[in-house]
Amino acid sequence: MQAIDPITFSIVRHRLFRIVEEAVITLKQVSGSAITNEGHDLMVSLYRADGSLLMGGVGFLHHLTSASEACKSIIRRFEGDIHPGDLFLLNDPYTAALHTSDIYLIAPIHFEGELVAWSACFIHVFDIGAMTPGGFIPDARDVFNEGFSSPGLKLIDRGRLRQDIWDTILNMVRGPEMVALDLRSMIACNNVAGDRTLALVGKYGVEAFDGVCSALIEQSETKLRRRIAALPDGRWQARQYFDVEGETIQIMATLTKEGDALTFDFTGSSPQSIHPVNCTRWATWGGLFAPLFPLLCHDITWNEGVIRPVTMIAPPGSVVNCERPAPVSVATVAAIQSVNNVAGTLLSKMLVSSPDARGEASAGWHGNHFVIFTFGVNQRGAYSIGVLTESFAGAGGARTFADGIDFGGELPNPISRMANVETTEAELPVRYLYRRRRVDSAGPGFYRGGAGGEFAIVPHDAPTGGIDYVVVGKGTGFPQSDGLAGGMQGGTNAYLHHHRVSGDLASDGTPLPWGTHMLRAGEALYVRWNGGGGFGDPYLRAPELVAADVASGLVSLEAARTCYGVVFGPDETPDLDATMALRADRLSGPTAGGHGSGIALSADGAHCSHCATRIAPAGAPWKSQARLWTRPVASLSGAAASVDARVEMRQFGCPACGTLLDAEIALPGDAYLDDIVKPSGAARAAA
Repeated sequence: MQAIDPITFSIVRHRLFRIVEEAVITLKQVSGSAITNEGHDLMVSLYRADGSLLMGGVGFLHHLTSASEACKSIIRRFEGDIHPGDLFLLNDPYTAALHTSDIYLIAPIHFEGELVAWSACFIHVFDIGAMTPGGFIPDARDVFNEGFSSPGLKLIDRGRLRQDIWDTILNMVRGPEMVALDLRSMIACNNVAGDRTLALVGKYGVEAFDGVCSALIEQSETKLRRRIAALPDGRWQARQYFDVEGETIQIMATLTKEGDALTFDFTGSSPQSIHPVNCTRWATWGGLFAPLFPLLCHDITWNEGVIRPVTMIAPPGSVVNCERPAPVSVATVAAIQSVNNVAGTLLSKMLVSSPDARGEASAGWHGNHFVIFTFGVNQRGAYSIGVLTESFAGAGGARTFADGIDFGGELPNPISRMANVETTEAELPVRYLYRRRRVDSAGPGFYRGGAGGEFAIVPHDAPTGGIDYVVVGKGTGFPQSDGLAGGMQGGTNAYLHHHRVSGDLASDGTPLPWGTHMLRAGEALYVRWNGGGGFGDPYLRAPELVAADVASGLVSLEAARTCYGVVFGPDETPDLDATMALRADRLSGPTAGGHGSGIALSADGAHCSHCATRIAPAGAPWKSQARLWTRPVASLSGAAASVDARVEMRQFGCPACGTLLDAEIALPGDAYLDDIVKPSGAARAAA
C-alpha cells in the first residue's frame, strides 16, 4: 500500500464528511415527511467494502453500527450477486434494523467494476402496513403484528427498479404515495453519496482511497484508546425503569473501564416483555454507541476504529437482547432510549471522575420520548398519518460548567428538532392552544438541566369531527433524565385527555394509558415532556440564579424551597437568612466556592469534592460510607400525578459537610448503584 501524505489524507477525510453531509441534505429535501425533514429522524453514513463503518453521519446515531451490520448481512446473503447499480432494502429487526418502520436502503459503490465502499441511509417511513398506522403498535404481541419485514432484498438490480418488488411493498402499506416518496428520497440520497464517492476515488485512485480509509480508522482507534487510557480505571452502574400496562421494566448496566478498553454489561435487565418495548442485540449495540460518539469522540471521526475498544454483554432473552418473535415496534422510544440513557450516565460518571476530562461530562438529556402518532382524514380530505414532533425538541442535560439548554434536543441525535406549529397544523386537522417551556421540568442542580415543554391541541377543520392518535413510550411512572454528581433528575412526562376545553389543562383531565385513542370536537389533548438532569448539589446554586429561574417561569416557588433550599419573602425575592437556615438543615459547611462535583479521586481514596473529606479507600464502594436521604419522587415539584408512588430518590452526601455527591432513582429494596473509582496507574505507583 502506498504511503499517504498528510495533505491528501486531510483532503480525502474532509471530502468524505462533505459527501455524507450532501447526502443528508438530499434526503431531507426529497422527503415529504415531517418526521424526516423536520424532526430529523434519519441517518446517512459511508461504509468500507467489507461493511465496516467508514464515516458516520448525523441523525439518530443508534443506526451507525446497525447499518454496518445491515451492510455485512447483505454481503453474506447476496455473495456473488452484488453488482454496480444495485440497491438493497433491509428492515428486519432480528437482522440489523431497530424496528420494522426504520428501513435501510444500502447501495454498493463500484469503481471500474471493483467494490470500494457502501452507502447506507434510513428514515422512519410513513407506514409499514402494521396493525396500527405509523408503525408503533401498542397491541403487538409478536413481530408478525408489526408490518412488512425483510432480512434483505434487491430493490434495484444493476440500475433497473424491480417493479414487482416495488409494487408489492406499496401494496402492503397505507398511504403508498407517501411511502414511495420516502423510498425515493433514500434512493436519491444513495445516488448522491455514490456519485460523489466515485468522483473522489476517480481523482485519487483506489489504492490511495483505500489507504486513507485504513489510516482514518486506525487514527480513530488510536485517539480513542489514548483518551480512555487517560481516564481512571473503575466500575460504574446506572439503572432505568419504565412502565407499560402495569409492567415495570428495568434496564441495568455496568461500565467497566480497564486500561484502554470499555465493557458495557447489561446483566440484571428485565426479561423480554410481551409488550413491544424490547430491542434486539444490534439495537442495544447501537444504543450504547449513540451517546458514546458525542461524549467520548466529539473530535474523533466516527468509524470502525471507535467501535474496536468497546465490548458489550447483553443476556439473551432480556429486554435488551430479545429473541424472535418478541415484538419490538416501540423499541426506539423504549428499551433503546433507556440504553442511550444508562450509557450516557455511565460515560459521564467516568468522565467526571477525571479532573482533566470532567468538562466533557453531561447530566442526562431528554430521557423519555413521547410518541403521539395521529391518523385519519385531514382537512383536505386525504388520509394522513403524522407524528407530533415536539419530542424531538428535547432538553439538554446540565453540563459541568453551565446549565443545560432549554429545548436543547437530545444527545443521541445532534440535529433533532421539532416542526413549526404551522407545519403541523397544515398537515393535520388540529390547532395548537399553546406550546411553551414547562415549569419545574428542568432537573435541579448547581447547574440546572434544560427545560422541557408542554403543549395542548384541539381538533380543527376535521372532516370526520376529530382524529385518532396513538400513545406509546415509557409511561409516566419514572423519571428518565438522570442527574449527575448530586444533581437531580428532570421532570416526568404526562399525557392528559380533556373531554372539554376548560380548567387547567396541565393538571385536570384523564391520564392517558398506553394505546389508541380518539380526539373529538370539543376535546383537548395535553402533553408535557421531561427536562434534562441537573449537575451538582442544588443547595449550592446561588439564590439569585434560582430567583431568575422563578421570574422566568422555569422554577416554581415550591420547587425553589424543596429542591434548591431557597426561601422567598412576601415580595417574591429570596430571604437570604431563611435560605441559609433551611440549607443548614443539611449542609454543615460553606455554601459558596464549590458545587459538589461528585467523588474526587486521589491515591489514598475517594473524597468529597466540596470539602475534601476522605469517604472511602481507593477502589472501594463509597456509598455505604456516605450520608443517605430518601424521599418519594411523587412528593417533588414537577413530578406528574401519575408517578409511581413506590419510586424513591436516594441522595448520597458527604458525611462531613452534607454536600450531595450522587442521586439515584430506585424502587424500595433495590441495591445501591455501586460506583468504584480507582486511582490511575501513575497514582497507584506513587502510592
